[in-house]
Amino acid sequence: MPPLLVIARLTIQEASRRRLLLALLILTLVVVGFSAWGFNKITTLSRSNGTPLPPDQVALLTSQLLIVVTFMYSGVLALSAAVVAGPLISSEVESGLLLSMLARPVRRSEIVIGKWLGLAVLVTIYAAFAGTTELAAVDWATGYLPPHPVELLAFVAAEGLVLLSLGLLLSTRLSGITAGVIALVAWLMAWIAGVVGDIGTGLQNQALENVGVGSHLLLPSDGLWRGAIYAMEPDTLIAAMKAFGTAARANPFAASDPPPFEFLAWVVVWFGIVLVLSIASFRTREI
Repeated sequence: MPPLLVIARLTIQEASRRRLLLALLILTLVVVGFSAWGFNKITTLSRSNGTPLPPDQVALLTSQLLIVVTFMYSGVLALSAAVVAGPLISSEVESGLLLSMLARPVRRSEIVIGKWLGLAVLVTIYAAFAGTTELAAVDWATGYLPPHPVELLAFVAAEGLVLLSLGLLLSTRLSGITAGVIALVAWLMAWIAGVVGDIGTGLQNQALENVGVGSHLLLPSDGLWRGAIYAMEPDTLIAAMKAFGTAARANPFAASDPPPFEFLAWVVVWFGIVLVLSIASFRTREI
């Protein structure tokens, strides 16, 4: 087996032994159970005259609540990816473990890419498990499924991979705690900058709009989150937002358009750039 895949397998095994994954699994199941109960209550709502809500209004309310729940999941995924990736390189440098690894015919690039691949598999599996379980609970409780469930899971997983990649890059130079905190703060700042940019679009203010564009280029997590929102919204809501024009863009929990192809292509390039920077930074670090 190539050294890169060996390192990836060892990274998965090491991360799987941590209590963080077990805690995430238990908390996910608890949240899914409570959210299923909450979604089911939507079907029991009625108008002021006592008549039940029509199916289109139930779907609308369900989609909006699902966006809020998914935002919580994306936050948990971002936090977990940052916490796990932060000490990925730095902790092994400080403990001297990497000295024994580099004494063998293993390139530093193989260590970086192997560790990234191992955690990327775990991030993807968790995003797919949590997302699929939540969508199944929503479907059971209300009969509603987002128009694009596969795209939804892909966008949420990609958002977690962005934080994983940033945390890995910072881990080549900073301590584990510092790298994790910086990655998480960067995720929050990118989301806030995206909200500012959307407000600028709604107000037709080019300066504010450029803030959102710049944040999507530097850290594309918010742009991917917008794609996840679009995948959850029913067609009737999207049509209504488009009727309002740019004013609908000011809502941080709404997206009237999917991410453009150019942005998705940039995300792929961004991953490549960050991995190259991680390898270059690790190669020049003294161990």
